[in-house]
Amino acid sequence: GMQQIEVLPNVISYSSTISACEKGGQWQRALGLFVGMQQIEVLPNVISYSSTISACEKGGQWQRALGLFVGMQQIEVLPNVISYSSTISACEKGGQWQRALGLFVGMQQAELLPNVISYSS
Repeated sequence: GMQQIEVLPNVISYSSTISACEKGGQWQRALGLFVGMQQIEVLPNVISYSSTISACEKGGQWQRALGLFVGMQQIEVLPNVISYSSTISACEKGGQWQRALGLFVGMQQAELLPNVISYSS
């Protein structure tokens, strides 16, 4: 029954909390949670990656956003439109137009339709 269920933080609860930090402009907290989840062997998914990338983008941390974007592909988590758009936007804000353009091309090659944010960023 109910007593047997261990309430351990999982990828869903972590992703939700990271997303809340991202919306609140708390990129350091989002990143801290992202690192913390892996220390207790909770594998991040595309949502936790995207929310953390978005938090870093909002905090003007283009290197961190890009590092996360590269990292997710190394563990074979496929980036979605949000991860691409946030990384493109982060690079653009950081004056990294060549990287932004490279990512935009990669996004099209991955057959992910660029959304309004990626065109307007």
